[in-house]
Amino acid sequence: MNKNPIVIINNEKIFREGNDYYCDNLDMKVLPEGLASYNQTQFIARKSKKKGGHKIQLENIKIANNIFNFLYSIFKTFKIKNVSYLLVAITPYTFFSFLFLFLFRKKIFIYLRSSGHEEWKYILGTWSVWIYHIMYKIVTAGSVVIVLNSRLFNKKKCHLVNPSRLDGTWLKNYKEPPLDKIRLLYVGRINPEKGIYDFIKMFDNLKLNAEFSIVGNSKNLKVTNKNIKFLGYLSDTQSLIEAYDNHNITILPSFTEGQPYTLDESLSRKRPMIIFEDIDYIAKDRKGIFISKRDVDSLSESINYIMQNYQKIQKNIEQNKFPTKEHMLKQISDIVSNEF
Repeated sequence: MNKNPIVIINNEKIFREGNDYYCDNLDMKVLPEGLASYNQTQFIARKSKKKGGHKIQLENIKIANNIFNFLYSIFKTFKIKNVSYLLVAITPYTFFSFLFLFLFRKKIFIYLRSSGHEEWKYILGTWSVWIYHIMYKIVTAGSVVIVLNSRLFNKKKCHLVNPSRLDGTWLKNYKEPPLDKIRLLYVGRINPEKGIYDFIKMFDNLKLNAEFSIVGNSKNLKVTNKNIKFLGYLSDTQSLIEAYDNHNITILPSFTEGQPYTLDESLSRKRPMIIFEDIDYIAKDRKGIFISKRDVDSLSESINYIMQNYQKIQKNIEQNKFPTKEHMLKQISDIVSNEF
């Protein structure tokens, strides 16, 4: 284990039940648990009133119900020798955390998973982007920047890591795809910038023999289409693998992305993925990704092509080389430790 301890500071909300902690975002389980294998890791987040579907297996977690408690939790870590601070994403909470840490001359890292400029645009509207941009310029100027995609920052001035949740389990015991009908799958958060609401409307207008399944917190989704199924939270690896295996095409309808885990998860199970032109940059040189226009005709054309050429596409997918979760976490740990 590296000597330098890490404090992860995140805007995500965490629910506490006794001595157990739960989150909605699977990333916020993977990152702290993974870094704990290499560093002494502490996690500071906001308090949630709703229990998420992912239990975080980490002993040292602090949650705060307001910004003052949040900053106080950070202050209490100042007694830790040679500590580094890893801010995850730029939000008002992490921005004020940065200012607080900068004031005390702490070593700060900022971990950017996606474009905040685009997310603020889709969540709050175009008018809000300038607020984010000011925070972005200040935080990145005073931090060591770690990104999942080079488009998120000047690639000559940042550390690029390869995102992954894959381990050896994903790359064995393959299951033949069910091809009796079109079986679409979405895995992710139910947020506006993820494009899921718009895709459901698009699916309703598809003139194809198709089913669509959603993995995630779908409590707030109301649909009348009997061909849309809700699979709920699937937090363990085997359940996620089975979800991909039981479908034949994965859909990622996001308006903005960094470098999503679902991409390699789907391809690792030899399931093609359809994305839209907004995020064509995530495809890179991967085989098995199809880029559609955001309309029913183009989507139908992509789906039909995949179904008619499935075995050929699977052969192409086998040419991909996938990063692993262990490699990603080791990259982040080495960056934080070596930059100290």
